[in-house]
Amino acid sequence: MPLSHRITHLTGGGPDGWELFLRSRDMIANGIDVTELTIGEHDIPTHPDILNAMHGAAMGGHTGYAMVPGIDSLRDTVAERIQARTGVATTRANVLITPGGQAGLFATHSAACDPGDVALYIDPFYATYPGTIRGVGAVPRAVQARAENGFQPRASDIEAASDGARSLLINSPNNPTGVIYGRETLDGIADLCKRRDLWLISDEVYDTQVWEGSHISPRALPGMAERTLVVGSMSKSHAMTGSRCGWIIGPEEAIAHLINLATHTTYGVPGYIQDAAVFALDQGADLEQEIAAPFRRRRALAKQILANQNTVALVPAQGAMYLMLDVSATGLDGESFANDLLDARHIAVMPGNSFGAAAAHHIRVAMTIEDSAFATALQTLCDHAAHLADGAARTAS
Repeated sequence: MPLSHRITHLTGGGPDGWELFLRSRDMIANGIDVTELTIGEHDIPTHPDILNAMHGAAMGGHTGYAMVPGIDSLRDTVAERIQARTGVATTRANVLITPGGQAGLFATHSAACDPGDVALYIDPFYATYPGTIRGVGAVPRAVQARAENGFQPRASDIEAASDGARSLLINSPNNPTGVIYGRETLDGIADLCKRRDLWLISDEVYDTQVWEGSHISPRALPGMAERTLVVGSMSKSHAMTGSRCGWIIGPEEAIAHLINLATHTTYGVPGYIQDAAVFALDQGADLEQEIAAPFRRRRALAKQILANQNTVALVPAQGAMYLMLDVSATGLDGESFANDLLDARHIAVMPGNSFGAAAAHHIRVAMTIEDSAFATALQTLCDHAAHLADGAARTAS
């Protein structure tokens, strides 16, 4: 029996960009020692106090069906957190709890787009974005944020691509670039969304990992609360990736319809996980800073290492747990360099090509291993890049 076009073409009928990651896992399974700097998984587990809270809630009986919109205490806690961070009035009526940020991305696009509508997103992008859009029956259309502009998307480029569009998806702090969208960038995007009557979907899962400048939620900009859907998550802020607990913040009417969607799809998040999320959020900024601290340290280490060479260039790493590195001086694109690095040095990084055409001559490095091992791996990467660049120069001469 044939399957639906929608389900068989989530990746556009081609590869999904994760071939190198899978190849590195095959090497590890075959006993080869590979240093993985690929996916955004913390190298520390969920904090024991959070796990104790989860265990206590489960043993206390909160293992049955939980309220589909989320338990009141978690919706209230998330609302208070968002209001405190943005200054925008937020109540539980503006909050839907979701099984992680990915479910939030799917639901928000379901709310914003009908089948056949165009949904815009910024390239470079997190790898699931175009497939998520196809999954709701919309048509994904990428808008490049250019390296020469520091990967800040330009409103004029977005507008040029906006015919037929119903939504725009942005992500700041950004995965994969680490760039934080500045006020000028966001003002331009907000003005465009109002003029073109677009829903703005703002993926803010890295909002606690800010190393330079400040994170601005576009929902806080004038006239944007009624047309912005914010996706958040416990995954990155509290090292709870496997717990699958996130949220959507939006206008009350949109949230009411999204609750109806959740009733017919995910049917909520386990209560004991939500109780643990309440406990984690109640610990405040201190715990969030503790979770973020390793990435802040490793970013500082990376800047020191990269300052002592001239082959690999760092995209401004203002936030998130990644480095985006320009390897064009080696004479290779990101995919070729990453495969060569894996074969020659057994270091796995993500090719920039995995995140769109705009990053084709870059690689993404996840800062997700212990400090000294990370520094060693990054130095080895730079040495390998220098070796390739020297070879390319000799060939050219």
